[in-house]
Amino acid sequence: MDYRRFKNKIIARFDRGEEVHEALRNIALKEDIKLASITAIGATDDFTIGVYKVDDKSYTEKNFKGIFEILGITGTISTKDSKYYPHLHISVADDEGQGLGGHLIKAHISVTCEMVIDIIDGWVGRKMDEEIGINLFKFD
Repeated sequence: MDYRRFKNKIIARFDRGEEVHEALRNIALKEDIKLASITAIGATDDFTIGVYKVDDKSYTEKNFKGIFEILGITGTISTKDSKYYPHLHISVADDEGQGLGGHLIKAHISVTCEMVIDIIDGWVGRKMDEEIGINLFKFD
């Protein structure tokens, strides 16, 4: 992984074998990022997505292995209890152009991942919403 910071934007490259969440966490902690918007493209050969089921407050997870283009990773960095809190989604296409997507649990890079981190000057926390069962933005 390598990256450069240009004022409030970070341009990052994740390399073959790296895991997206781990690499992003390393940057966020090193750069002390409390709030940001994330976009990325690339390729993966092993990723896990989740879909949230509000009725039983759980994620259904599914792992995929093969040749996949990352059409997009989008999401946010915020904080929960003053600690780093990422929320990412991914969309991919297989070698026949069929698409998949969901909440990004993990993704290992097979070729490269090019990520733009748009740092926002501010703070937004997270708080558990007991009715829905997930951590929602908390504006205080």
